Amino acid sequence: MPNLQISRPYLILLVALFICLTGNYTFFSGVLQVYPWQQHAGFFVSLVVAYSAFLVLLFSLLSLLFGQRSVAIFMLILSAFIGYFSDNFGVIIDRDMLQNTLETNLSEASDLMSLGLMVRVLLLGLLPALLVGRLSLPRLGWLRGLSQTGKTMGVALLVMVAALAPFNAQYFSAGREHKSLRYHANPAYPIYSVGHYIKKKYQAGKPPYTTVTTYARQAADDTSRELVIMVVGEAVRADHFSLNGYARQTNPTLAKEPRVVNFSQVSSCGTATAISVPCMFSFHGRSTYKGSTAPYTENVLDVLAKAGVHVLWLDNNSSSKGVADRVAYQDFRTSANNPICDAVECRDIGMLKNLQRYIDDHKQGDILIVLHQMGNHGPAYFKRYPPEFEKFKPACQTIELAQCTKQEISNAYDNAILYTDFFLGKVIELLKSNTPNFETLMVYMSDHGESLGENGIYLHGLPYFMAPASQTHVPAVIWNGPNSDLDHQELLANKDKPNSHDGLAPLLLKVFEVDADLQGDLVHAPFGSAQP
Repeated sequence: MPNLQISRPYLILLVALFICLTGNYTFFSGVLQVYPWQQHAGFFVSLVVAYSAFLVLLFSLLSLLFGQRSVAIFMLILSAFIGYFSDNFGVIIDRDMLQNTLETNLSEASDLMSLGLMVRVLLLGLLPALLVGRLSLPRLGWLRGLSQTGKTMGVALLVMVAALAPFNAQYFSAGREHKSLRYHANPAYPIYSVGHYIKKKYQAGKPPYTTVTTYARQAADDTSRELVIMVVGEAVRADHFSLNGYARQTNPTLAKEPRVVNFSQVSSCGTATAISVPCMFSFHGRSTYKGSTAPYTENVLDVLAKAGVHVLWLDNNSSSKGVADRVAYQDFRTSANNPICDAVECRDIGMLKNLQRYIDDHKQGDILIVLHQMGNHGPAYFKRYPPEFEKFKPACQTIELAQCTKQEISNAYDNAILYTDFFLGKVIELLKSNTPNFETLMVYMSDHGESLGENGIYLHGLPYFMAPASQTHVPAVIWNGPNSDLDHQELLANKDKPNSHDGLAPLLLKVFEVDADLQGDLVHAPFGSAQP
């Protein structure tokens, strides 16, 4: 069967129309929610035409560098991937989400590989791409090809202007009042985000390491030893903690501990691990934190180590996101380090198995141990807990969340929280056994929250300004050992007042009685104290 022949401009036009109509369900649905068809049919048709013309313009421009066929194939496959996550989870591919994606390991990525994704990519990506590969394109000289592409871009620009002109005022209003609509424009906004990410990450090269203190020293009269375990939770929302009033008993272990203080009004620094984890250990608050320089800037772990504290980071998640680059680090996503791995994954509880040996081996000095949980990492919530913790049934047993009811999704999610509650109880048991020799403390904070289908949004990672509270309102608890230096009554007095990740770094300095010359906007009130 001979290959079909098509002109290069028509190839770009057909691919642009195909992607516009098959890859932008969430984008156009969002527009229709704001501008209903009955009152704004003309505006909506104008938008479809203008966006298709814009894609022709964009693809033509890219084809000058990579060729029409390569651009068409790549965009078909890319748009199929993006469309799946946008339509099924409400995911927005912005700069922060790109960073989070690039720092995701293979195991986490495999949780997202579903039958629905493969079917969509096959039908709307690979098969159209194979068809494009079979098409015969006329051979053109360099100059003639450039001229043809230029004419295509000119026509596309004219069509776009003509489509926009009758509704200029409405587009201007939409651009000002409904900016979030553009975040689901596939693949235009993700391509913009890639450019933004590259610009921010590489425009100045790798920055030099920056210290925020010239000295860090512990109080000379502090003769007692500190043992602190900091647990970094994953994707847990505050309103699913029974300690915060959730109707289900998801925190039975913590509820029995009289020295546990629950903080009910805690805001995260970000909505994705790649932002929140380095931000919460940074001395910069959320308002001044910069992800591009954080890996090369002294954080609270660096300052504590400078002051002589033994710092150890154990990770059962993707990584420390640069926080532990200069302290002792162990990866517990492998059975080589984690003794409790089953057929599904390595469990958080495995991070505790040899901790007593580590504590016993350090005869002098204070100790900080950070445990980075797998926690409630979605969408495979059913993988995050052993079978014996499946209390809430029926639980969603697939990563295709659209196949489950909201109740089934919540059941699986709550079972994972129940396992975290069990894990935190074991952390407290370990601290209690060491209390005679140490001033002990446990701090638990989730890095960000999670959407479970409210308003069609799942998972996390939305831009902070538009993220729902389910992604930014996180649980945090402190188990204050009986001989801890922290004032227990002060913690209780502030447990329902506004707190945030900003206070974690100063809290750790306070607990270890470290004096450091932080200046200006690096100084924040310690977590659990009265906020200014």
